[in-house]
Amino acid sequence: MGILKERFRAKADIASAEIKSILKEHGGKKIGEVTLSQIYQGMRGITGLVTETSLLDAQEGIRFRGYSIPELREKLPKVPGGTEPLPEGLFYLMLIGEIPTEEDVQHVTDVLQRKSHVPNHVFKIIDSMPLTTHPMTMFVTGVMALQTESCFMKRYSQGMSKKDYWEATFDDSLILLARLPRLAAYIYRRKYHNGEDITPDGMMDWSGNLAHMLGFNDDKFKELMRLYMTIHADHEGGNVSAHTTHLVGSALSDPYLAYAAGMNGLAGPLHGLANQEVIKWIFEMQEKLGTDLPTHDQIENYVRQTLSEGKVVPGYGHAVLRQTDPRYTAQMEFGKKYMREDKLCRTVWKIYEVVPPILESLGKVKNPWPNVDAHSGALLVHFGMKEYEFYTVLFAVSRAMGVLASLIWDRALGLPIERPKSVTTDLVKKWLNGEDEIWGE
Repeated sequence: MGILKERFRAKADIASAEIKSILKEHGGKKIGEVTLSQIYQGMRGITGLVTETSLLDAQEGIRFRGYSIPELREKLPKVPGGTEPLPEGLFYLMLIGEIPTEEDVQHVTDVLQRKSHVPNHVFKIIDSMPLTTHPMTMFVTGVMALQTESCFMKRYSQGMSKKDYWEATFDDSLILLARLPRLAAYIYRRKYHNGEDITPDGMMDWSGNLAHMLGFNDDKFKELMRLYMTIHADHEGGNVSAHTTHLVGSALSDPYLAYAAGMNGLAGPLHGLANQEVIKWIFEMQEKLGTDLPTHDQIENYVRQTLSEGKVVPGYGHAVLRQTDPRYTAQMEFGKKYMREDKLCRTVWKIYEVVPPILESLGKVKNPWPNVDAHSGALLVHFGMKEYEFYTVLFAVSRAMGVLASLIWDRALGLPIERPKSVTTDLVKKWLNGEDEIWGE
């Protein structure tokens, strides 16, 4: 890990000095205002933390270190003959802040290959769980079992200097990232393929080896995994999985503990589990309509029925975005390139035509457009991965790149434990009545 670590050290030293200078000169300046509704409604839109790896714009979508998804697909290195970016290149970009060369990406791949061995006790713990266990529960349990290998935990117990926190976090994060594909694939094969485990291929890239261990050796599926891992990697710091990883990490919990906490958040229906809910909703619609290629009018009627029952259309809407998610667009382009006649994909595209106008007509929905979850399941089903409960595990493997890169930066910049102030409704009422002049004190 020497080259990558030294490059990160150099970048972190410069960034740390710059931030100290900014705080010294401008630390007292106020940023924005907080409304009472924001306090009660999930702190929505409150600027309250720094995440260096990506920034989400309401109109343009996600940018990783300033680069949009189309730019990443163009500029990041690819496997020979491939058209989708290697996620190792995105991880390098988030960590170092520069587009990597092919040699840089190969170095990251080599590091991940060398560190990918999963201890046997992890498999034993997973094997002890009932096969009915949700794959995300198995996955997070596996991550916690890997925590016995934590460099940070061991070095902290020995009396590590604060200036070395980032280095132990770096080591843990690279090792954890290297082992996640093996862990995810083992769970998939155990739960859905009679425990017929597939040995890793140490000559493959990170995503290609994941596809291989899952049991999918179609080159197009490997390309899908490269795209999938890239576009799901990060979504700035305020979403549940990223914020939770940062929050737990701010207590100096090691990367295994912090990442596991974040992935427990990802497993929620309002976050990463939504990709499971989308494909489930489409399958249910096909079953009730009695067709695998519903018409525009059939979809419209089913959507209106869903809304009339007080339910949401899964995969539509986003807390920040106000346009079609560019991650959706990237997947749609992939689908139209490789599987234009696929009935499920065609249904997804029809839903895209139907849902936004209906949601806009309600006058209550700020974002009627599809997000990343609205398309991913259809692409996976095309290649034979119909076990939609597993989709969030793939999301989790990808999201590790962003949250772990951010955690390394948190430690390098010496960010403190997160501790926002909370108030009671009684205090709110006193403040509204003018009985408490100092809000939040």
